[in-house]
Amino acid sequence: QHINTTQHGDNDIMTMATMSVADDKTVKEAAMSLTTSKKATTSDPLLEEERLSADLAQFLSNPTLKAALADGSLDLTSYSSTVEQELHELESKCINVYRSKKEDIQTLRDELESCDAVLAALQEMLLGFQADLGGLSGDIRNLQDKSRSLGIQLRNHRHAEDGLRVFLEHVVIAPNLVHAICKGPVNDYFLRCVHELNRIHLDVHDGTPQDWSCGAAPSRTVAGQEMQEHVQKLRLVAVSRVRDYFLAQMAALRRPQTNVRMIQVHGLLKYADLQDFLEDASAEISSEMYHVYVESMSKTLYALFRTYQAQLLQLDNASSSSTRQDVIAIDDASLRDALTSKAKKRIDSFTLGRRADDVLDENGRPIQTHVALAEETQYPYELLFRSILLHLMDAVTNEYVFCRQFFKRDAFGPLFNATLGLLLEQLENYLFGCHDALALLLMIKVAHAHKRLLHARHITSLDSFLDQVTSLLWPRLKTVMDAQLRSLTSATAKKLGGIDLHPHYVSRRYAEFTCSILIVLHKGNSNNNNNNNNNAKEHEEHEDATTPSAVIPHTWRHAGFSMAPTSGRGLTHDSTSL
Repeated sequence: QHINTTQHGDNDIMTMATMSVADDKTVKEAAMSLTTSKKATTSDPLLEEERLSADLAQFLSNPTLKAALADGSLDLTSYSSTVEQELHELESKCINVYRSKKEDIQTLRDELESCDAVLAALQEMLLGFQADLGGLSGDIRNLQDKSRSLGIQLRNHRHAEDGLRVFLEHVVIAPNLVHAICKGPVNDYFLRCVHELNRIHLDVHDGTPQDWSCGAAPSRTVAGQEMQEHVQKLRLVAVSRVRDYFLAQMAALRRPQTNVRMIQVHGLLKYADLQDFLEDASAEISSEMYHVYVESMSKTLYALFRTYQAQLLQLDNASSSSTRQDVIAIDDASLRDALTSKAKKRIDSFTLGRRADDVLDENGRPIQTHVALAEETQYPYELLFRSILLHLMDAVTNEYVFCRQFFKRDAFGPLFNATLGLLLEQLENYLFGCHDALALLLMIKVAHAHKRLLHARHITSLDSFLDQVTSLLWPRLKTVMDAQLRSLTSATAKKLGGIDLHPHYVSRRYAEFTCSILIVLHKGNSNNNNNNNNNAKEHEEHEDATTPSAVIPHTWRHAGFSMAPTSGRGLTHDSTSL
């Protein structure tokens, strides 16, 4: 027990070393607390028994003490007195040490109190932080809830924005579109703007529910009803701009030295959709454009064909044409002029020569009058007739396709009535003095060939004109043939002159005339069916072409009335190009 008490004394001394004892009073208080601690320790038997067992185990662990106890040389009483005395000395020394370190211990105490105050402040601050963090966690939860709410609102706003943008694209007119229609030039961009305006017009007047208008009828929405008036006003401005442009282009058709084909392709057909827009926006203006074009182009065509026909007549080989006296059997008594017997018996009026090859050549080109006049070349009338028909056929084909593409209707009658009347009048004037049966037969053949070619192009507009032409040619041919027949039936040996050792001129004339007629009648007949099939196939291949020149076979595109706008030899007012 003494040993245990000594060990506890050491522990108490260490405890006292950590205390801030400043004076004797403090030492006494520490001793009293130690005594109280010892009393509290011995008051518990169980605890005392445990401590005793531990002390004995510790005592026996010392080999010196254990050996002394074993041999009996250790006096416990003296040993206890010695230990107690040492404890008192150690206690006195410890107290002296405490007294000598009084100021340091006081300083340590102050520092501990200061640290305690700092730790208390830190604790208070940390508790404040904990409270703030608790508040912040609530704020974070609120912010999370608000963020989720804002995310939902953002998605709703974007969805509404997309729907509104699509709706506005269908009903709102962009400023650049307004500027292009009101002040911009008529070009491809202007055409696109008109298409866009027409689409907006259809949308704002649409009475059926649409997905882009949230299932409502656009014409019943407030925005749609408000935009209807603005769209209509802008459409009227576009109609005025398009009208002015088309009038300017159509006026250019009547100017001299103008390439009509270039204007048709690049000035009108390129903007055929604008004519469709006029038809939808203002039928009166569209009809006005049709009549203006017909009037301008009919006068242009009339002037062109009149000029070309006048130039062709200057190339007519009238000096070698047949006269009333050019019959197979001519009476000597009927000749009262200076003609010799040899001249009277010539057979060139009844000889075909290459006339059929030149006239019925499928690859033949029209006569270029300015070249022929410069070279002073003369042609038989059937070649002049063929040239005028070639140009007429190409012009009709061109105008037929152009009007179908631009106006969506045919304008053959108003365009060509005056021109066809001019050509029929000139043909009638020629037929009054025509006595050349071969020329008449070749002209009939040419008329039928051109009619078949037009049928291969699926164009029947010229049928009535060609029928009128043949109705003029056939009676005249019958009259000429009747004159030839009368010359043969009324001929006698006495009237035909004396006997000649050479073949009689009547026989020669009859033979030449009969062979020429047969050649003309059978010329090209073997290829008619093949040509019709080929032309029909060619027409089908070009039926969907976007330009009128596409439906015209290459062999019929000639210098005077060229359908190719890049050839530089298009349909113009220049008589030399004709």
